[in-house]
Amino acid sequence: MNRILIALMLFLASFNVALSIDPSEVLKDPVLEQRARSISSGLRCLVCQNQSIDESDADLAKDLRMVVRERLLEGDSDTEVIEYVVARYGEFVLLQPTFAGHNLVLWLTAPIIFVIGAIALFLAQRKRKAGTNPLSAEEQAELEALLNQKGDANGKGAGPKSKV
Repeated sequence: MNRILIALMLFLASFNVALSIDPSEVLKDPVLEQRARSISSGLRCLVCQNQSIDESDADLAKDLRMVVRERLLEGDSDTEVIEYVVARYGEFVLLQPTFAGHNLVLWLTAPIIFVIGAIALFLAQRKRKAGTNPLSAEEQAELEALLNQKGDANGKGAGPKSKV
């Protein structure tokens, strides 16, 4: 029963993606259509923000899909189409931002924070181990003497008596 439900959910999810592209948008040339799909799957819908324009039903996503197809029909390469869209809408439109100087902070912040956290944990662990100094011979003898005295006091019945 669970397998049927999962298969049905996967089928419906793929059907939803197919519905987001209007049949009138599809290019007659299958090679150009495949290129358009490839490009639009890497461009962010500016309305939905977590979907590509290929998956989104928003009007702006449809407009962007049409721009991609128009640029391909004009003979632009994939890179030129992406550069055209980025020039109009900014780099935010890319689902995977480029690795460049202006967004170096975006790419390096997480690894730097990870390294700082790892160093902090290492130093805290080292400090914790350093705080547990072994006792000197004199301190160990004094501790044993105190424990023996307490043990003798408990053995002599100095503790509370039970009323059973």
